[in-house]
Amino acid sequence: MQLNITYFCFCLSRYDLNVDLLDVHADKSTFHRFDKFNLKYNPCGQSRLREIFLKQDNLIQGRFLGELTKQVFSDLAASKYQMAEYRISIYGRKQSEWDQLASWIVNNELYSENVVWLIQIPRLYNVYKEMGIVTSFQNILDNIFIPLFEVTVDPDSHPQLHVFLKQVVGLDLVDDESKPERRPTKHMPRPDEWTNVFNPAFSYYAYYCYANLYTLNKLRESKGMSTIKFRPHSGEAGDIDHLAATFLTAHNIAHGINLRKSPVLQYLYYLAQIGLAMSPLSNNSLFLDYHRNPFPMFFLRGLNVSLSTDDPLQIHLTKEPLVEEYSIAASVWKLSSCDLCEIARNSVYQSGFSHALKSHWIGKHYYKRGPDGNDIHKTNVPHIRVEFRDTV
Repeated sequence: MQLNITYFCFCLSRYDLNVDLLDVHADKSTFHRFDKFNLKYNPCGQSRLREIFLKQDNLIQGRFLGELTKQVFSDLAASKYQMAEYRISIYGRKQSEWDQLASWIVNNELYSENVVWLIQIPRLYNVYKEMGIVTSFQNILDNIFIPLFEVTVDPDSHPQLHVFLKQVVGLDLVDDESKPERRPTKHMPRPDEWTNVFNPAFSYYAYYCYANLYTLNKLRESKGMSTIKFRPHSGEAGDIDHLAATFLTAHNIAHGINLRKSPVLQYLYYLAQIGLAMSPLSNNSLFLDYHRNPFPMFFLRGLNVSLSTDDPLQIHLTKEPLVEEYSIAASVWKLSSCDLCEIARNSVYQSGFSHALKSHWIGKHYYKRGPDGNDIHKTNVPHIRVEFRDTV
């Protein structure tokens, strides 16, 4: 089917297309309505258009998405001082998903020194179970992790996946955290016994992803390969148990705004310096008004916070979404240049880029605590600020 025929089926012409008709931008109707926000992923409200332009496993092997991604890479390279960690989904419906994704990356030559990838796993077991795609939760775990173990043991078994994994730095869990869920108990069935239609709790997903990833990383370390960190979305909404689970399992998390409701967990995250990549503009469109966002409070208290974008196509208005986050935060919360430099330093520290690149950006001893780890010529953060963070 040609593209013009597709538009004809939707009663669209090139003269009709405009930003309002595309309807991909979050507005007041999406606040506390994650279901309506998810519809914004479909241009003109048509899932077919999303499949054509924004999917890599379609009938044209993701050609359009590949071209768009190359353009984004080109813009990043032109900006010189921006790096990105882009997320792309693996659903766990079948084991061939990894090879399809790796083939799309390699065949379209989607490599940039400015970009690394995180794999996001939507928590959709109940949907796949009702559709008859899987019989138990173990099927999803097998579909996600068996290809990773196979390519680690024998890189020649999945050559393109072996190449792609060199650019993968993290594993993410995503979905609507505000959905009610059954609280986890010690009597919950094992993954191979979880055959009912109910979605497992967030902590159930987190534990089994962490456990499999821990084993995988030990194997990859033994073979001198890169490892993959567990960096889920957590604490954007829903139960506070989500943050307790990720405190025990995650390397960094995205959001974490619900820590404002639990001083105990907030203190634990502070002590462990678990990174929080926070997105106040995204929260403002979905779950929490901007002026109520705890980011400035967390920053003052010394939590390891950074500013990041989340769903920039839906949330932001310009080609520089990260600049939007920083400029609005600086204006609303009256952040100084020293504050902004410290937040940027935290961002580099939390990122999944290589040790060599981090050393180049923020100093070769960046991993040390206190002033010994601060190169003021690179970070522009005064030693007295770093010493204050280390001693108070």
